[in-house]
Amino acid sequence: MALQDEVGQDRNLRVMARWRSTARVLVEALPYILRYDGETVVVKYGGHAMEGGVSEHFAQDIVLMKQTGIDPVVVHGGGPQIGSMLSKLSIPSSFVDGLRVTDEAAIEVVEMVLTGAINKQIVSGINAAGGRAVGLSGKDGNMVVARKLERYKLDPMTLERRLVDLGFVGVPEKINPEVLRTIINSDLIPVIAPIGVGRKGETYNINADTVAGSVAGAMTAARLLLLTDVEGVLDREGKLIPRLSIAEARELIADGTISGGMMPKIETAIEAVEAGVRAAVILDGRIPHVLLLELFTEHGAGTMITQE
Repeated sequence: MALQDEVGQDRNLRVMARWRSTARVLVEALPYILRYDGETVVVKYGGHAMEGGVSEHFAQDIVLMKQTGIDPVVVHGGGPQIGSMLSKLSIPSSFVDGLRVTDEAAIEVVEMVLTGAINKQIVSGINAAGGRAVGLSGKDGNMVVARKLERYKLDPMTLERRLVDLGFVGVPEKINPEVLRTIINSDLIPVIAPIGVGRKGETYNINADTVAGSVAGAMTAARLLLLTDVEGVLDREGKLIPRLSIAEARELIADGTISGGMMPKIETAIEAVEAGVRAAVILDGRIPHVLLLELFTEHGAGTMITQE
């Protein structure tokens, strides 16, 4: 009998220790919860992160952000899913500098995949976690007015710059944040597909990082969080750089430390901060609850880019 009492007492002590640990985490998070109360945080959720479906951790993080007084805005990509659908439909697909050449046949598939399948998967995932999300694209309410992207390549034979036609690939020309503010004021979480509309009603495929950065700037967001599949920006020894000023980031681009697929993310982060976002952070979306770690802990996660 005494042995059973000792076992039961030991179990109770372990349970109490876990509760105290949970309480300590909540208390430590309180200053950060207060800091972001009423602030907008734009989160870019990449298509690579969704290849196995919407992460339950991601959906829970977004719902908890909303419940703690943050106004999250989700912008998503969908490159792998678009490529898979184009392949199934036997529609040729090619890239120039990482941008998908999008002709008339491809743009219909792009819009279908982004605004249909992927957007609704994310909305459903957030709703299943207890949130109230609503899906839309940049075409809704003319939220993202776009123009055709012009890209030039150097001709190796003539050494002249020539214009490359990317088809219906665009860049944001104007963001109308009123639609987002209306949704946020209705206590809903907007989930945005990166499709823009031209001045004449054309449909444009836009890089999701670019849309996220433009939306964050237009909303004067407290944070732009770019989820990717690496830790963040690494130095030449492969170690994570936790914080960079805009000037430092540009120096790393110039000396080649930042290159390849990280460059467009850094450029998006710089443009967002210059547009009024207080900080942009590049995070490893593979880490469970990485959004909460970044926002509600002292050490944060990933690489933060700030004005100074």
